[in-house]
Amino acid sequence: MKTNIQAKLSKLAQIKYLSRWIIFTADLTTSTAVTLFTIFFLRYAINLNVDLAMFLRMGTFSIFASILSFAVFQPYKGVVRHSTLQELWRIGLAAVAKSVLLLLLIYMLGSPKPMKFWMMCFFIDTLTTSALLVGLRVTLINIYNFILNNTGKTQRSLLIYGTTPQSITAAALMPHAYLSEYKVGGYLVVGPKGKELSIGGLPVYYVEDKLALTTLMNRNALEGILFVGVNDAKQEQDRLIRYCEKLNLRTLILPPMEELMDGKVRRTVRPVRIEDLLGRDEIKINMSEIGNSLAGKTVMVTGAAGSIGSEICRQLAKFHIKHLVLFDSAETPMHNLRLELEEKFPTLPFTPVIGDVRSETRVDSIFGCYQPNVVFHAAAYKHVPLMESNPCEAIRVNVRGTRNVADMAVKYNVERFVMVSTDKAVNPTNVMGCSKRLAEIYVQSLATALKNGSKQGSTKFITTRFGNVLGSNGSVIPRFREQIANGGPVTVTHPDIIRYFMTIPEACRLVLEAGTMGKGGEIFIFEMGEPVKIANLARRMIELAGFEPDKDIRIEYTGLRPGEKLYEELLSDEENTLPTPHEKIRVAKVREYDYREVEPRIDFLTENARSGKVLDTVRIMKQIVPEFISQNSVYEKFDIKENSEEKKNVKKLII
Repeated sequence: MKTNIQAKLSKLAQIKYLSRWIIFTADLTTSTAVTLFTIFFLRYAINLNVDLAMFLRMGTFSIFASILSFAVFQPYKGVVRHSTLQELWRIGLAAVAKSVLLLLLIYMLGSPKPMKFWMMCFFIDTLTTSALLVGLRVTLINIYNFILNNTGKTQRSLLIYGTTPQSITAAALMPHAYLSEYKVGGYLVVGPKGKELSIGGLPVYYVEDKLALTTLMNRNALEGILFVGVNDAKQEQDRLIRYCEKLNLRTLILPPMEELMDGKVRRTVRPVRIEDLLGRDEIKINMSEIGNSLAGKTVMVTGAAGSIGSEICRQLAKFHIKHLVLFDSAETPMHNLRLELEEKFPTLPFTPVIGDVRSETRVDSIFGCYQPNVVFHAAAYKHVPLMESNPCEAIRVNVRGTRNVADMAVKYNVERFVMVSTDKAVNPTNVMGCSKRLAEIYVQSLATALKNGSKQGSTKFITTRFGNVLGSNGSVIPRFREQIANGGPVTVTHPDIIRYFMTIPEACRLVLEAGTMGKGGEIFIFEMGEPVKIANLARRMIELAGFEPDKDIRIEYTGLRPGEKLYEELLSDEENTLPTPHEKIRVAKVREYDYREVEPRIDFLTENARSGKVLDTVRIMKQIVPEFISQNSVYEKFDIKENSEEKKNVKKLII
């Protein structure tokens, strides 16, 4: 019996909000009843005779005045359980307006009763209506809280970090967002003990060290700390979060406040992750300017089902574009992306297209069919060890595929072509990085040819270059997470290897921004922040999982893989940068390439790759990109030595 009641209460708790018409009807009924009871009460209090006709007429006046005042001030709007002072002000103003209107109606239509009687009615009616409408909401909130607290679920006690306005808002909203597995026990401040405070009935606790937190945890049966934003978590990563790790306290992070208001918190409150601690403060992007530049246009994304491509699609879906064309060869990821876009953006006009950038015919037909105005080219092979073993395929996709898409962009008068490149293209030490550098060279030379008129077309070609993105498919963080879940060991190639990291959404926003500001032919470089030592990253992830590195979970060094660098560069030795209007984006000043010389060499390279001539393919790559010096690779024998006659001849040809 008890279980059935709890199940029914659980269903009731999931109701997000009551209909506005229900609240409006309840408010109208309450307001009218107050007027009638006020008249009835005063009738006896001052011994006046009020007949039934007068009584009914006042009831009609009250209904009319209430409807009019409620229509103006709308106290019935909003979610009742999230009521704030703003809603209380609206209730008070609506009650005053209703009484004033009622008084005016009585005065205009005339009344046999003295005005003193109606003035008394006015004051009593205003105060009583306000009190009862507020009381109605308090009652509904208490009923909801009762239902929420009796759903039969065990609640975990947690404290909210800080006493900022955001923290206080989160504490107020969390119990009403069906977050029944958690119970807010108060606020936590890290620092010397201050004055004993209580905010909204919740105490504020102070801790200075791990011992104080241990005492607090034991006294309050505490199970977790909730951070309202990523910045708070980053601020405490070397102090409070480490205390929590040693005490096996959960560290949780709250989603954006708009999701909390929508009641989505139960699904999205999650543990603090390494991505939160590595990520930098949010970069400010002028999304409205980007949206204006893309409004009403057909946008095509190649590699749409990949980590970067799919995030670009998600961000494009927020703009008022005419049509979004998703182009990728990966069937299952494309299917998943289609389902996601259909669910999250039901009004978005988009078409998923399966195809391969290696096929010039297929690319041509897609451009001819959809006539895109803007192209984001994210299709690429990106994994260094795989491409080191398959150089011909790296060339066919990263170079020939880029050429196919770029050539069709010119043929079909695409306005902008934005290519996603990588820091591994700078002074490349592996096949993958060199293939991306070759793609950059082709796109740049094509842009130059369009500018000087040696080729006809108006397409603006823009290249964006950045480092590793956090959490991308096959990247180090998901792999470490899986290894930790399996009990280790966590494998790192070298104790001194470092990398730059950026979150996927941040990288994609910068791609969109660069695509908007580009004039054509630039390579935009993103400010990547401080480099991260991968060994330290592995240790931190082990600690966040509640284990001790090299004791509970071992870190194993496996040696650098073929073509792998100890560090990545964002600029080559011969490049300088210029600032842009965005402080996190710079433009690389690079030498220009003659399209008439680049095109035949790219043709020769891709023909060798198509024929499967691995060694010849790598040799030609090193001739076109003489700074491509292999590391820990079988292709080192093809490196062009500095000051060699071959390198001098290559420089004469290319520069």
